[in-house]
Amino acid sequence: MPDLLLELRSEEIPARMQRKAAGDLRKMLTDGLVEAGLTYEAAREYWTPRRLTLDIRGLTARSKDISEEIKGPSTTAPEPAVQGFLRKAGLSSVAEAHVHSDPKKGDFYVAHISKPGRAAEEIIAELVPGIIRNFPWPKSMRWGPASAKPGSLRWVRPLQSILCTFGPETEEPVVVDFEIDGIRSGNTTYGHRFLAPGEITVRRFDDYVSKLEAAKVVLDADRRKEIILADARNLAFANGLDLVEDDGLLEEVSGLVEWPVVLMGEFEEAFLAIPAEVIRLTIRANQKCFVTRPQGEGDALSNRFILTSNIEARDGGKEIAHGNGKVVRARLSDALYFWTTDQGDLPDLGQLEASAKKFGLDLKKPLDQRMARLDHLGVTFHAKLGTQGERVERIVRLAQELAPIVGADPALAARAAILAKADLTTEVVGEFPELQGAMGRKYALLQGEHSSVAAAIEEHYKPQGPSDYVPRDPVSVAVALADKLDTLVGFWAIDEKPTGSKDPYALRRAALGVVRTILENKLKLSLGVAIAAAISSALAVYEQKGEGAESRGVVAMLDSRIRDYKGTSQLLSEAGLISNLLKGGLANASAETFGSADQEREFFDGQRLMELNASLSPFIADLVAFFHDRLKVYLRDQGARHDLIDAVITPQSDDLLQIVRRVEALGSFLDTEDGKNLLAGTKRAANILAAEEKKKTAVAETVEPALFKENAEKTLFAAVNQAEKQAGEAIQNEDFSAAMLALSALREPVDSFFEGVLVNDEDLAVRANRLALLTRIRAATGQVADFSKIAG
Repeated sequence: MPDLLLELRSEEIPARMQRKAAGDLRKMLTDGLVEAGLTYEAAREYWTPRRLTLDIRGLTARSKDISEEIKGPSTTAPEPAVQGFLRKAGLSSVAEAHVHSDPKKGDFYVAHISKPGRAAEEIIAELVPGIIRNFPWPKSMRWGPASAKPGSLRWVRPLQSILCTFGPETEEPVVVDFEIDGIRSGNTTYGHRFLAPGEITVRRFDDYVSKLEAAKVVLDADRRKEIILADARNLAFANGLDLVEDDGLLEEVSGLVEWPVVLMGEFEEAFLAIPAEVIRLTIRANQKCFVTRPQGEGDALSNRFILTSNIEARDGGKEIAHGNGKVVRARLSDALYFWTTDQGDLPDLGQLEASAKKFGLDLKKPLDQRMARLDHLGVTFHAKLGTQGERVERIVRLAQELAPIVGADPALAARAAILAKADLTTEVVGEFPELQGAMGRKYALLQGEHSSVAAAIEEHYKPQGPSDYVPRDPVSVAVALADKLDTLVGFWAIDEKPTGSKDPYALRRAALGVVRTILENKLKLSLGVAIAAAISSALAVYEQKGEGAESRGVVAMLDSRIRDYKGTSQLLSEAGLISNLLKGGLANASAETFGSADQEREFFDGQRLMELNASLSPFIADLVAFFHDRLKVYLRDQGARHDLIDAVITPQSDDLLQIVRRVEALGSFLDTEDGKNLLAGTKRAANILAAEEKKKTAVAETVEPALFKENAEKTLFAAVNQAEKQAGEAIQNEDFSAAMLALSALREPVDSFFEGVLVNDEDLAVRANRLALLTRIRAATGQVADFSKIAG
């Protein structure tokens, strides 16, 4: 069967666009071929900086002839119906249609459509120009004299030639002839721009690859990556060094060269005083080079770097390496200046005393100075959510509240939260924003901060994705949770929630970070109260600022939603209840939580709790539901069944660790024979109840043993009472395996009940009593999960 070779050659395509563009080309062309009635055996895309190539094997030479009948309306149908049929069938009048008769339906129109097959070359010549004109480049350009004409061709960089051949291996392939904006397809291409720029005539893919290789072009991007990585490792090893590997940089560099040549450059050892992360980023961002480290010396870098050239120089690459070294040295000189400047005093130190006093900062310390400047300058976090300084105040309060729950020292958590954003005003982070947090940690250690404080400055941003690590140090955990909860509460307050695929403030990532931090640190934390604590922290910050301050920032948004919460917030703060409530939530609060029965009564019996529930609950419930969505994604990625997750989660579920343990216990239980049978019995009971409730059949409010007629009823009633009691106690102790074990005792009584008892007895009182017994089954199992949502 024939094969198709297509190459679109242009000026250099940006490396970040190449892989996706090649994939788009494959999809667009293969989809078009299939839609036109052709089939193919295999298709693979290739790319270099100057070309996108597609190799399609086993393409059918011609599409099939098509004969079909399109049934139309009755011959007596209204004119609009007849016209619609004609348009659908592609007929110009009813004279072109046939009339068929049906004994029941009478006469109706039928269109007999015959479409002859088309040659593959014809289809390809029609498809490719359209694909080129409508190619989904993120950015494209026009060029040359033709660019002044309306509708002129746009491409990522000027398109220079099109190669398109088609034919079987046993015959000479033909050129699929077409033209687009003066560029006519052919069977020629060109080699490396400098090393072999001459024209090359090719026949099919194998011939094309070998001739390009001879012309100093490695077509396969993965092979270019292998060459670069292997040569870089070998060159480093030969010089007593190890390559610091970087997959992202390797992908980018492989898209910058067609003929990779690996060289080594160097810079002065004095620059090694700069932190390794800064050196690596400087060289990576500016010169696209890899760094190296001495063999067996940990994370310390060497003063040698690896670069990838696109040419074989006559001098072995000495001048290329020397030129790159000059640029690297200039960039590292800037980085050294940034590094040393960040450790000195700020020129506006005298203006920072008010901010230093507010946060308890020591202006003799560089990082404290940077935090004071962040607050003093009033750097905006978000126009509706106040400044970075105000945000830090909120995070500090919330981190202190969370610290006891995660096992952290509140004082260390507060200090870490105060300094967490300080490096945003440093010179290094200004140059390399991706080093925020990492530089703060280094500067914190240099000025003698506690190791946990320094770690939290870097780790409070974590995790930043599903594969990123989760902080483990308790101080880091407290600040990380406070930072993300404050972000979520703030953006929820101003109604900037994610919509569809849009999430400009990365709120899904923040919520997933909270979920992973709680679960992977096995924290028992009430999300509802944690959200309330975040709100309380925001309100407390603005209450301190005096009259009129509440019209700014997050409080202005929260005020209209939870106006009545302020009194409760004050009570929570004055009584020191937030930390206690965080441990168990409002549902489990007791006199011990409040410190005294009087305080408990003041809170629960007063109007304040009613105001809290009425005004705050919908806000919290909406945010908790968002966390539930992220939890479902996380658990599904971990292999949990979606139906088990849905069966366990309720709108009131705000203890994530408890949800996970329930899902695990439920999954283990349903893998047993008892679990499978009980599921079947429980679903049967639920289905009967649902049907009878829909018919508004009477169901007794309680089960009356005196109405039992069968032993199976008595046995089931006793078993339900026992299982309900034992399962409830186990759940109270959060022993979900024991709760499942208690429910397993229902398996045999439920089976016997349905085998020997007719639920819909003729006696209405007996029927209502038996339906009440089924309700008890549903209630007993419902303590653990909603079995009706479980598949099977």
